[in-house]
Amino acid sequence: MERNPSKDVKPSVALKPREKTHFARVEPKELSELLRKIEASPGSPFTWFALQLMTLTIVRTGELIGARWEEFDLEAAEWRIPAARMEMRTSHIVPQSTQAVDALRCLHELKGLSGLPFPGERDHEKSMSNGTILGALKRMGYAGKMTGHGFRGVASPILHEQGYEHAHIELQLAHMERDEVSAAYNFATYLPARRKMMQAWADHLDQLRRGAADVSLRAA
Repeated sequence: MERNPSKDVKPSVALKPREKTHFARVEPKELSELLRKIEASPGSPFTWFALQLMTLTIVRTGELIGARWEEFDLEAAEWRIPAARMEMRTSHIVPQSTQAVDALRCLHELKGLSGLPFPGERDHEKSMSNGTILGALKRMGYAGKMTGHGFRGVASPILHEQGYEHAHIELQLAHMERDEVSAAYNFATYLPARRKMMQAWADHLDQLRRGAADVSLRAA
């Protein structure tokens, strides 16, 4: 061959750059008002508890609404999400604050209505949809301003601003490497530190809900 035909190919033409998806979310300064609106929101108790636990656990919407009771160990205050339900296909431990455990115990009292923690509004044999969360936020006046996933986007900068380790925050958000060895090692890495961080986060949310918007997360 006298010339290399591959030189005529421009990767930028054939391959589109990956676009990051930014979910709608409120500013940190608007979080206290949103928390109070959630607290006073009417409707299904399952939806109410889903919103409460979304703020307390900062997991992805699909990970929350698809939960099964057997994943929770309330005595150990842990939620173990199996790899099959995780975006990174790696098991994830979510340490639970005392507020989250209390909410789950109350939710469990409604178990007679459904075998699922977060059943659908019409069919209690299926998990609720993402639209249920979005619909609840819309009724509060947050259409296009906030999503279930948005709670993660609000929590991350607040936790970073308060000086928590980047690695602890990233592991809590399950932003882990796809490498299987690293993922296995990270399964329970920094769990004690993440447990303290999530308890401080839950205490901070309580303070914000009561109107102490300038409270320090570490002080909480």
